[in-house]
Amino acid sequence: MTWAPDSTRATNMPGMPSMAQAYARWVNAHGGIDGHKLQVLTCNEHNTATGAAECARRAVKENAVAVVGSYSQYGRAFMAPLEAAGIPYIGGYGVSDEEFTSALSYPVNGGQATLLAGTGKQLAVWCEKVSLVRPDTVSGDILPLLLNSGLAAGHRKPSADIRTTEDAGDYTPQAQEALVRAGADPELPGRIGRKAAAERARKGCVTAVLGDRTETFFDSFRRVESDGQKVQIASVLGSVGQPLVNRTGGADGPFEGAYITGWYPEAGDRRWEPMKQVIREQAFRDDTIDAADAGVQTTWIAYSVLHKVVESLGQNDVAAHDLVRALNKGVSVETGGLTPTLRWKFEDMLASPDFPRIVNRQVTFQVVKDGRLTAAQRGFTDVSATLADASALG
Repeated sequence: MTWAPDSTRATNMPGMPSMAQAYARWVNAHGGIDGHKLQVLTCNEHNTATGAAECARRAVKENAVAVVGSYSQYGRAFMAPLEAAGIPYIGGYGVSDEEFTSALSYPVNGGQATLLAGTGKQLAVWCEKVSLVRPDTVSGDILPLLLNSGLAAGHRKPSADIRTTEDAGDYTPQAQEALVRAGADPELPGRIGRKAAAERARKGCVTAVLGDRTETFFDSFRRVESDGQKVQIASVLGSVGQPLVNRTGGADGPFEGAYITGWYPEAGDRRWEPMKQVIREQAFRDDTIDAADAGVQTTWIAYSVLHKVVESLGQNDVAAHDLVRALNKGVSVETGGLTPTLRWKFEDMLASPDFPRIVNRQVTFQVVKDGRLTAAQRGFTDVSATLADASALG
C-alpha cells in the first residue's frame, strides 16, 4: 500500500500513490518482481490522524506485505496498527517522528531532521541572522533545534523561531516579524541610512518550512519586503521544489537565488533517468506525477528497496514477516547513486535517541539559478554530527 494526502487545505502529495501505481504497471509489464505480480493499493490519508489510522487499518485488513513510499505526519496514528500486524513501513517521506524510532520503519532518507540540520550548515556560510518560520505543531517543535545545531556548527547564533499554522491564507504578520528578526527592520534606513540598512539585510536569511503553504508564506513575504532591504531566502525540498519554482515564474519568480536543502541529487541529474523512463512508459498522461517532486522521488526509491528485498528472498510466497527478516538481517540496496547504499542493521543506524532509525544522513545543497534547481556544491554532505548535537540539545 502507498498512502498520501490529496485535496486537503494543507500539504498534498497525489504524485506518490500515482508513482506507486506506475511502478507496478512497469514492473508487471516486465515480468514482475522475481516472478511476483506487484499489486499496489492506494489510500488518501487526508492529512489527518483519523485518515492515517484508517489507511493503516485498511493495509492490515487487505493483508498488505508493506506500506511503501508514503506520506503522513501522523506517525502515532499509523504506526501502531502496522506494528501490531508486523507490517513494515518502507521509505516514508520523513515528516513524522515515528518513522525514525519504530523498529518496523525503514526510512530511505533522513526526513525533516537532516534537511533542517543541512539548512543550518548551508546558511551558516552566509547569514549572520536567521529567521525560521515553521508549523506550531509537535513535529514542528524540533525544527529550530535542528536548524540551530547546523548554524552552531558554522559558529552562528540561534535562529529566531516564528510559529504559525499550516493552513493560513495569509502570512503577513509572520513575514514582517521574520524580516525584522533577520535584520531587515523597515525602520532601519531612517536610523542608520539606506546603504547601511541594505548591507545589514543582505547578511540576513529567512527560511520557511510549511509544506504546500510555503508558497503562501513567500507570497506574503514578497509583498512586505523592501526593495532596498533584500534578505536571502531558503527552504527545504518538499516545501520548495522545481514544480513550485516553475509555477511561480521561474527565473523571474520569488525563489530565484533561494538556497534549498534536499535529500537527493537535483531533478536534472542523469541518475533520475530510469525513473523518468518509467514515467514516460507508464504515466505520460498523469499530470499528478512530476519527476522533480521529492515525494515522487521518494516513492521511486522506496519501491526500488521493495524490489531488491523481494528478489533477495527467492521465495514463491512473500509475507510481511519475510520482508522484515530480510531487512533486519542487512539486505543492502543500491539506488544508482540517488542515495548512499541503504542498509538497516543496528550498526548502520544513528547513535541518537531521537532519530535512531536514520541510516541515510546525507543531504544535497541546491540553489535556484536561472529558474532551475541546480547543485550549489558537488556531492552529498553528511550531517551525522549535527543531528547528534541537536539530539543532545533536545
